Amino acid sequence: MKNFFPDKVLSLHCDSLTKPTAFVRTYGCQQNFADSEQLSGLLQAMGYGFVTSPDTADLIIFNTCAVRENAEERVFGNVGALKKLKERNPNLTIVLCGCMFQQEATAFNFKKRFPFVDIIFGTANTGRFAEFLFRHLFNGEKICEPRGEFDTEFDEDKPVKREDKLSVSIPIMSGCNNFCSYCIVPYVRGRERSRSADAVVSEAAAAIAEGAKQIMLLGQNVNSYGNGFTRLLSQIDSLEGEFFLDYMTSHPKDCTKDLIDLTAQSEKITRRLHLPVQSGSDRVLSLMNRGYNRTRYLELVRYAKEKIPDLSLTTDIIVGFPGETEADFADTLSLIEEARFDSAYTFLYSKRSGTAAAELIDDTTADEKAARFKRLLEKVSEVGLERYQSYVGQTLRVLFNKPQSGKSRQGITVEAATNRDLTGTFADVTITEAKKVSLIGALTN
Repeated sequence: MKNFFPDKVLSLHCDSLTKPTAFVRTYGCQQNFADSEQLSGLLQAMGYGFVTSPDTADLIIFNTCAVRENAEERVFGNVGALKKLKERNPNLTIVLCGCMFQQEATAFNFKKRFPFVDIIFGTANTGRFAEFLFRHLFNGEKICEPRGEFDTEFDEDKPVKREDKLSVSIPIMSGCNNFCSYCIVPYVRGRERSRSADAVVSEAAAAIAEGAKQIMLLGQNVNSYGNGFTRLLSQIDSLEGEFFLDYMTSHPKDCTKDLIDLTAQSEKITRRLHLPVQSGSDRVLSLMNRGYNRTRYLELVRYAKEKIPDLSLTTDIIVGFPGETEADFADTLSLIEEARFDSAYTFLYSKRSGTAAAELIDDTTADEKAARFKRLLEKVSEVGLERYQSYVGQTLRVLFNKPQSGKSRQGITVEAATNRDLTGTFADVTITEAKKVSLIGALTN
């Protein structure tokens, strides 16, 4: 029931002297946070206020992640803790949604284990949230709808409630067609669907008019945005005002030289390229179904660094993929040296049922994986610190999101001592010191 927005929900508490309140907790990626902003926007339009603790809420939402096993374990424990709140307030509405509950087995397991939960739905049914809430509040229904048909088009009329008005995230697409062998995303987010360029540009323009200084475009693979990603970036880049324009995430097999060329010419697109490599071994990359090899990846890196000398390159790396040998792991370490990443998100392989990798033989012991992971962290830290030290003496443009710290155009945290509150402003900072995860500098203006 797309666009279901019952008037009765809006008037549910009209005779009350106090607004009903909601608490929303989000797990996982930035796409999940964007989904939560839409759920919160709908609740706000219904008349809900918001609280920062579940203890005082009339409605609690947990928007979940399924990418890694430990994310599910955390949700499991936190949902159990809500039982006492429900006993204290029988009218409390508890909602579980997101990627975890697109999986039928997980959804029905939670329904059985936690009968006090009122509404459970998967990502395909996010657009039916208002309908589910109506059915529960007025008919007393317990709802568990893990599966559904993903909409082929975006609903551009959804209200959005953003906590951060300075740095705004805008989804431009959803779903993924890549089917990397270790990844559950295509199964819980569906196939790629792209928003219209006009809708994205209009949302970005409105956010900038309301004071946004950073626009982050979101997608599982922004490079395969159906209406031309480089063209979309160029349209937003041409909007008036000073702002940083960023995006997440680029897939190496689809990242183009045109995109890099546009970044090199732009005054607004960030000098940060997040390019997940996952492994430095061609054999493992093939098993992962990544669609590129080591040579192609490093060619792209060299081109990007040649065109954008002040580029910050970041990545994702998985250790312990099924069948990974010591030689494969050595290839990953050597790639880190060659690519010279500023930083990396590092992960131990997490088996996800339903993916192709879950069927592969995994004969590497947990101790071996842990030892490799430690060596990986040491190598990433070593190279990252060397990269950060290379910024000493340079002057970087920084958007301050706190009184004395912010993010440079390279996406690096920069601290600058000052007796003024610089929150929400841009300033040039000359870097004087490098730390492991941040830079220290002095204002130049």
